[in-house]
Amino acid sequence: MRLCFASNNAHKLDEIRPLLPAGTELLSLTDIGCRDELPETQDTLEGNARQKAEYVWEHYGVACFADDTGLEVTALDGAPGVYSARYAGPQRLAADNVQKLLQELHGHPDRSARFRTVVALVGLTPEPQLFAGEVVGHITETPQGQGGFGYDPVFQPAEGDGRTFAEMGLSEKNQISHRARAVAGLVQWLSGEMVK
Repeated sequence: MRLCFASNNAHKLDEIRPLLPAGTELLSLTDIGCRDELPETQDTLEGNARQKAEYVWEHYGVACFADDTGLEVTALDGAPGVYSARYAGPQRLAADNVQKLLQELHGHPDRSARFRTVVALVGLTPEPQLFAGEVVGHITETPQGQGGFGYDPVFQPAEGDGRTFAEMGLSEKNQISHRARAVAGLVQWLSGEMVK
């Protein structure tokens, strides 16, 4: 089965590739010749994930799944949420996003947060399939660790051992991450389809 993941983010591709069922060929946007800026104009994670996957299916004819992820911080009324990637501006610079988040949280006693991912799969069924995953935790006072990407250096999952996502190896992170949980739903569904 050929499936496009609507991303050129090598980190995301590396996270997801080992999770997919055997016999699945995972293609990036570059692999299918897509250099377009995918639309993300919806105000929900579900809407953005679906919009990106539908765009690829409609313009390139390849079954596709797309994800949208948001960091939702309790003290900030769920912000940055759907705007997580561009929280500090349209340049989508992770370090600037982290810096803005830490400034916004300065002095807040409640640093609880959750990461939420929604995956939309388009092109294999008449209607899109949606899968969601989340992990709760809190925002650290300072960045810790060199791994991961995005907000990983300041997100400490409640289920872990006190390390941030950026301090964990990829396989450790994949055991509890929001994206891994959403992808697990996708994988379970794909596995069922492949044995039909």
